Amino acid sequence: MIMNVEIKSKEMIKPSSPTPNHLRHYKLNLLDQLIPAAYAPIVIFFPNHDGSPTSFQVDLLKRSLSEALTRFFPLAGTIKADELSIDCDDQGACFTKARANCSLNDLLKRPDLKLIAQFLPCGLASTGLSTTNVQATEFECGGMALGVCISHRVVDGAALSFFLESWANAAKEKPSFAPDFSASRLFPVYGSWLRDASMVMWGSLFKKGKFVTGRFVFGSASLALLKDRATGVGGSSPTRVEAVSGFIWKHAMAAYAERCGAKNEPSLLTHLVNLRKRAVPNFSQESLGNLMWIASAMCGGGVDLGLPALVDEVRRSISVVDGECVKKLGGEKGSKMMLGCIKEIEHVGSENVHHLGFSSWCKLGFYDVDFGWGKPVWVSSIDTSGPCFMNLVVLIDMRSGDGMEAWVTLEEQEMAVLEHDQEFTSFASLNPSPL
Repeated sequence: MIMNVEIKSKEMIKPSSPTPNHLRHYKLNLLDQLIPAAYAPIVIFFPNHDGSPTSFQVDLLKRSLSEALTRFFPLAGTIKADELSIDCDDQGACFTKARANCSLNDLLKRPDLKLIAQFLPCGLASTGLSTTNVQATEFECGGMALGVCISHRVVDGAALSFFLESWANAAKEKPSFAPDFSASRLFPVYGSWLRDASMVMWGSLFKKGKFVTGRFVFGSASLALLKDRATGVGGSSPTRVEAVSGFIWKHAMAAYAERCGAKNEPSLLTHLVNLRKRAVPNFSQESLGNLMWIASAMCGGGVDLGLPALVDEVRRSISVVDGECVKKLGGEKGSKMMLGCIKEIEHVGSENVHHLGFSSWCKLGFYDVDFGWGKPVWVSSIDTSGPCFMNLVVLIDMRSGDGMEAWVTLEEQEMAVLEHDQEFTSFASLNPSPL
């Protein structure tokens, strides 16, 4: 499919009320240094449910964004050069209006992942741009793609979802909870050591090569069967995320082994874990910032593990990030604990051990975002193909709520093996229409 997106206008949307002087300095929390990516991107596709003119929808988006930024004032600020704090100077969010020369249905009948980037307001590696960037793209049918890129220094997936929910509530003139800014007190910053250490760690996991992204969809029936097969003898049933993670890990290892001609090589799995519900007591679900840590599991060389064993490893690694772990991370010896974990992963990465990273957007509520003209028809991740990347899986709910999408980025030859793996494709459909 050939598609062009034409930029119509760009403007800065400032908060509807100025930020008070005593709130102008926003400290980032220590865990905000963990993720090296410049932006947290998402694209949300809305059909034209009620026939409202797109011009009305865009005006409503801009007005409500201005109101939402009054409460989320760090998102309208400028990240300082040291990346340890934000000057809440009310610079505003960059809002781009665009138009695509096709209908939404045309795009979604056969989604081309490489086209998704045209709906984003900026490149993922861009620097010197606004903290918050938005692009509203109108389709010929009146549908809309809303692309959002917010600095990963300020939000993780859960915080991004909460912001979108609050923005949508402002559009419908509904009240919403105020953001919680306590993360910098929970995890105070003492210099940039975590940023420096995490850059080295992630760098050890990035590899040169031709990386491509594939989208695989697990329907409800496949998930139920997969969970059943992943349950060990006498064991409890795994979660959907645990079962899918173990399953993809198993087949990604097999694809790597076929490409390299080496069986039973060791493999490292990492999973980013949301700390909000794991802390005791829970952290506020309205917390702004990155409140997550890395769970890791290792499959040793020479051991051919089956699916139940791999899923158990995934579950064990995630369960370690419990209330006691979160308490230690925020305690006096937290920095030593964090550094030890990062150094361990870095060491494995530097040994060229196979690695597969996971990030789950499941149960974050992206499909509930409704600005007044209906819920999304599709929530999309992005194509991260390129000459240098890491093996990565992003898990996202399906619109039905009972299925799951996996956006998988692998080395090109390994992806080809995965796409022709009969057992894998018996559970996962390759890039079906979201309609």
